[in-house]
Amino acid sequence: MSAAQRPIGVFDSGIGGLSVLQALNRALPQEHFVYLADNAHAPYGEKSDLHVQQRTYAIAQHLIRQHGIKALVVACNTATAAAIHELRQQHPLLPVVGVEPALKPAAQITRTGHVGVMATRGTVQSAKFARLLGSLQDQARFEVCACNGLALAIEQTTLPSLEESASAEVSRLLRTYTSAMGRFGQGEGEIDTLVLGCTHYVFAQEALQQLVGNGVRLVSTGEPVARQTQRLLESAHLLRHGTAPQHLGSRVQLLTTGHLGGLQAAAQRWLQLGARHCRQADPI
Repeated sequence: MSAAQRPIGVFDSGIGGLSVLQALNRALPQEHFVYLADNAHAPYGEKSDLHVQQRTYAIAQHLIRQHGIKALVVACNTATAAAIHELRQQHPLLPVVGVEPALKPAAQITRTGHVGVMATRGTVQSAKFARLLGSLQDQARFEVCACNGLALAIEQTTLPSLEESASAEVSRLLRTYTSAMGRFGQGEGEIDTLVLGCTHYVFAQEALQQLVGNGVRLVSTGEPVARQTQRLLESAHLLRHGTAPQHLGSRVQLLTTGHLGGLQAAAQRWLQLGARHCRQADPI
């Protein structure tokens, strides 16, 4: 198999990175993907930096050795903040793309100058996030909220035994955190732009939009990550050519270190892919 024919690796602590996979698939419809959900160790956003770093390095090694990936997308804000610098040093020849809360795009589009940011505790407490936030202080006012428990609750909505209670918890947490940030709207001083700083939160955006109002822009990271992945593959001459775009189901493997049923339900709900596309990952 030529280098260009190899798959792109994508991983997250759970099912949140499927939102990034959706964007990658739209931008790169000829590419093949291996997606790994580290559900057995989720959520990363409430774990120590050391734990997240160890999992990130181990998963990268697994995807390289077992699946021969040609590029790696770290579809997790927490893992990007904690580990991507060292990851790039460990694998200097591998194109590595991370995600970060879309503060820069939000600062460019806000009209009131007031931006809300929802992210995990691990992300908002990271040095990488602090540097990003500091670089934009003169461009907008940012209301940052560490949303403990939200990623996990969204994750649990895919488990049949927990779906009802988890959905109620998602609704409760969304109300709590949006209320804590302040007033949303297009009036003077109101928050008119909301950054979804965790890939899981994209799957709650419909409920979020209802809470904050249709006049508030929700900004996520999937599309910019897909564009950056395309640019890196193109510059490295690793874009897959010569085949017509096919349905994602023929081009993706979905793996989990945790509960297989949860990944299967998420794949069906958000990718329209059946259970046969999902399997348990080898021990990592």
